[in-house]
Amino acid sequence: MIAKSYAKVNIFLKISDKRENYHELVSRFVRVQNKYDIMSFVKTSRKAVNIIGDFGCKMESNTVYKMYNLIKEYKNVENFFNEYEIRVEKNIPEFAGLGGGSSNAATFLLMANKYCELNLSKDQMCEIAQKVGADVPFFVYEYDSANVTGIGEIVEKFDEEVLDIETITPKVQCNTGEIFNCFRQNYYKQISKEESNRLLNMKSIDILNELNIEQANDLYQPAAKTYPLLKEYAKDDWYFSGSGSSFFRIKNGK
Repeated sequence: MIAKSYAKVNIFLKISDKRENYHELVSRFVRVQNKYDIMSFVKTSRKAVNIIGDFGCKMESNTVYKMYNLIKEYKNVENFFNEYEIRVEKNIPEFAGLGGGSSNAATFLLMANKYCELNLSKDQMCEIAQKVGADVPFFVYEYDSANVTGIGEIVEKFDEEVLDIETITPKVQCNTGEIFNCFRQNYYKQISKEESNRLLNMKSIDILNELNIEQANDLYQPAAKTYPLLKEYAKDDWYFSGSGSSFFRIKNGK
């Protein structure tokens, strides 16, 4: 029982509106085919839920543990994880804008749905996934490329060629809350519906050929203001993913 838990990058990320304490976004999420954690369920005699991995957070903050708590009342789940421990081989940097924690939560849910025979549809799983994090639904759908809107809960497959993506992650742990605060205070803007629709219908490679790092991601400037070291990595043809700190470029494109 083993599965890959893939990273993602945001080809573009624009803010479209505010919803209570959240920002609504317009974004293209693309799965990074060559960067993934490996999750496995392994027989154990421990008789209690156990998650093993090199995580940079306490158990109660772990996204896999949060997901387990949301589904543990389903038939078979608690008994199953009294017999099998959850192991995660971490390769995706944490706090890096690559969606590692969200991906782990989604992969766990997909595996639990299969091996515990929950028979949940993708849409049903995404209703659960939203409770763990805004990016989790994208990973539940397992698309290579998708347009993501709302606060992350609206995921629509986008058909395009698979991109060969290279990533680099500076040793900077970006605090998403701080970056959004900086965005609201110094850089706030909302994308128009016309521009939103235009970008959502463009291929990722064409978007990157047209936009620079600041134009592609509304969070890059507030992130660089909050963490000046990031500016050293903003080189030609490199782009910023999520609220950082990772940068990426397309190896077979621009």
